[in-house]
Amino acid sequence: MLNKRLLLPFVVLYGISCWKSDSPVRDTGGSQYVSVLTQHNNNTRSGLNDKEITLTTANVNQQQFGKLFSLNVDDQVYAQPLIVADLILSGAKRNVVFIATVNNTIYAYDGDNGDLYWQKNYTAAGMRPPKNADMTGACGGNYKDFSGNIGIVGTPVIDSLANIMYFVTRSTDGINYFQYLHAVNIMNGGEMPGSPVKIAAIYNANGTTNNVIFNSQKQNQRMGLTLLNGIVYISYSSHCDWGPYHGWILGYNAATLHQQVVYNTTPGGSAGGIWESGTGMAADNKGNLYCVVGNGTVGANNDPTVLTNRGESALKLTPTASTLKVSSYFTPWNYTKLDSFDLDYGSLGAFLIPNSNYYFTGAKDGNIYLLNKDKMGGFSTSANSVQQNIKLSTAGLHCQPSYYKGAKNEWVYLWSDKDNLRAYRFNRVSNLLDVSNVVTSPVPGPLGWNGALLSVSSNGTAEGTGIVWASYASGGNANQSVCPGILRAFDANDITKELWNSSLNTNDYPGNYAKFSSPTIANGHVYLATFSNQVVVYGLK
Repeated sequence: MLNKRLLLPFVVLYGISCWKSDSPVRDTGGSQYVSVLTQHNNNTRSGLNDKEITLTTANVNQQQFGKLFSLNVDDQVYAQPLIVADLILSGAKRNVVFIATVNNTIYAYDGDNGDLYWQKNYTAAGMRPPKNADMTGACGGNYKDFSGNIGIVGTPVIDSLANIMYFVTRSTDGINYFQYLHAVNIMNGGEMPGSPVKIAAIYNANGTTNNVIFNSQKQNQRMGLTLLNGIVYISYSSHCDWGPYHGWILGYNAATLHQQVVYNTTPGGSAGGIWESGTGMAADNKGNLYCVVGNGTVGANNDPTVLTNRGESALKLTPTASTLKVSSYFTPWNYTKLDSFDLDYGSLGAFLIPNSNYYFTGAKDGNIYLLNKDKMGGFSTSANSVQQNIKLSTAGLHCQPSYYKGAKNEWVYLWSDKDNLRAYRFNRVSNLLDVSNVVTSPVPGPLGWNGALLSVSSNGTAEGTGIVWASYASGGNANQSVCPGILRAFDANDITKELWNSSLNTNDYPGNYAKFSSPTIANGHVYLATFSNQVVVYGLK
């Protein structure tokens, strides 16, 4: 197959660094290729690759764009595919795509022609990955959030300077359950010194004897990993609210894999998982982490403002000694209703609007909250003191939004369950989303309780280059079953204009939809994970 690298026009381009979220690009010495090293491109989690020089609104169409080839793997793919540009393998620079499966296998493929460089399984010796049937108490013993293996689920993170990938595996002997943090050499998949390390944690609430112990079976590692200031952060939710469980954030030294940070969202209560539809925790270049916590205990001693337990809350977390300090927070005034009716805050993939002070978040009840990341709003018994509150006509928000800055406007895109794709202008003067002029796509959207996963590509702010890419289930309820998928492309400056979709040509069909795995766009290609044991690669034909 012709190597697509030779066809791309030359332009100075940069790789993406995980170390500073507000500086999402890293100088790679004048390379024309871009890397995607973490979930949704960088630690803002905005989902924008603004260094895409090949794909435009003029050539992404039925005649010129479509499926090029598929990368076969051994199981379903929940993690977003990652890209390392100009990696020297087999004696030459390659654009390498890394794929993680729920069978605990990592693959390194050539992203331009589909050649396989290496693959390795990381299941613990003598064991197997856990399965949905092993979660005997989840959903009353009828657990369908997963349809089979539950190995590598959260998107890994890559340090391209050290050539190391970090990811979490799960293994069981049928009785005991184990989770491991791995650090492997991306050149060959070999374990780095000290890897893997068994994940374990104990958290003490307020210096009392109330020790909370990490449960490897019940804690679900769903979110993408975050690499920040030399620490790999891993966050946890549950399997269908099967208790007892808590929200955990564990931080490991990226060089030694020694555990450095342990934080628990509800040490004096219960629940409080962090999952955000598979998005990674956001972070700023000052070292603060941002996340939204789901159903769980709020406050203590009948005081919802006590910071010990912070279910149903958006959090700004600052590393302090061996834990994380809540520097700012927001809890909706109706948190008791959210908790009682499983309408948890934190279903939406939250992100920091780039180069701003604002954090885009949402809850299952259809409320979107735009927060000042440094003064989130705290708690009030009668009203929400936030930057902006938008109420959608539909509930759900099991989705990953995205962002784009064009020549004239900045946009935030959202495609919730049983709704249409929406585009909100972000006003830099008022620091508000324009709700009076929302642009809505006429294209019908997801039918079940699972929204669309969005990513955006552009060549900076150049006209005619901004594209919104959307992946979702084309039929059925992807929340509880495996469903057929569809990939769509829209003009980022006018989402009423659909450019292309994978149903136009039968050869472009992607297979089964991969729940909560956003499309990865890099170097003229779109990499789409599936539940059909493959990653489909689209590009110019």
